[in-house]
Amino acid sequence: MASSLKSSVPAMYEPFYNLRAKPFALVPDPRFIYWASPHSMAFAMLEYGIMNHAGFTVITGEIGAGKTTLIRQLLGKLPGDITVGLLSNTHGGRGELLEWILMAFDEDFESTSYVGLHKRFDDFLSRQHELGKRTVLIVDEAQNLGPKVLEELRLMSNINTYDRELLQIVLSGQPQLKQLLADPELIQFAQRVSSDFHLGLLGRKDVIGYIDHRLAVAGADRKLFSDEACDLICFATQGTPRLINILCDTALMYGYAMEEKTISTEIVQRVLDDKRQHGVFPAGMQAGAVG
Repeated sequence: MASSLKSSVPAMYEPFYNLRAKPFALVPDPRFIYWASPHSMAFAMLEYGIMNHAGFTVITGEIGAGKTTLIRQLLGKLPGDITVGLLSNTHGGRGELLEWILMAFDEDFESTSYVGLHKRFDDFLSRQHELGKRTVLIVDEAQNLGPKVLEELRLMSNINTYDRELLQIVLSGQPQLKQLLADPELIQFAQRVSSDFHLGLLGRKDVIGYIDHRLAVAGADRKLFSDEACDLICFATQGTPRLINILCDTALMYGYAMEEKTISTEIVQRVLDDKRQHGVFPAGMQAGAVG
C-alpha cells in the first residue's frame, strides 16, 4: 500500500472509482435509501398513518439515523389530493407556532391576534376540505417543541370531528421526543398517536449492505470496501447512517490519494486516527483498532 497521500488531492474522487455521483453525501436523497429492516418498518408506519387517516403519527430515532430522508421519501410519494406543510427546526410558543404553520402552507402569517391566526388556519383547513383535499402537517426535529407547544398541536387537532377530518400531523424527532410524550402531562397527546415507530441503527449486515447499495446507486461496478473495512466502520459509527457517510466519504478520498482501488481497514483506521488527532472526530464515532 502507498504510505503517503498525494501532495495535491483534487476535490473529486469519483472518476478514479468510476462513480457517476458522490455516494455518501450528507444531504438527504431518497435515491440512495437502503431499505434495512428498521427503515422499511419506519416508512411503513409513516405510510400507514397517512393512508389510514391517523390524527398523529410519530417517528423517533437517534441523530443521523435517517428520519429526514424517510420524510423526503414520503413527500415524494403522497398523492395529489393531500396538501402538505413541512416544518423543520421550529421553536416558539403560543402564537408563534401558528405563524410557522401558516408559513409552511404558504398562507398569510402577518401579525394579528392569536384568535385571528387560529381563525385564519381554521378557514384554510375548511377550504382544503371543501376542495376534497386532506391537509397534513409534518414537523421535523419535533423534540424542540416542548410540552406546551405539543399540547397546542393537540388542541389544534380538535378541529377534527367524527365526520370531518381536516388535519393530520406527523412528528419526527430524536429520542427526547419519545421521552416527552411519556410525560404524564402529555397523556392526552400520547393517546392520540395511532401510528408510531422508533428507528433503530444498522447492524453489521446492514452496514455492509448500506455501503454497497449507495456505491451501486452512484455507479460502482464492483465492491469498493472490503468486508473487514465495513466491520470497522460499523464499530466506529455504531451503525449510524450519517456517521457512516462521513467516514466512507473521507475513506474514498484517502483511497484515491493513496492510489488504492479498494478501501481496506488500514485506510479506514488512518481516517479515524487523523480525525481524532486533528480534533474533528465526530461525537458518537468510536475509535477503531486494526488487529
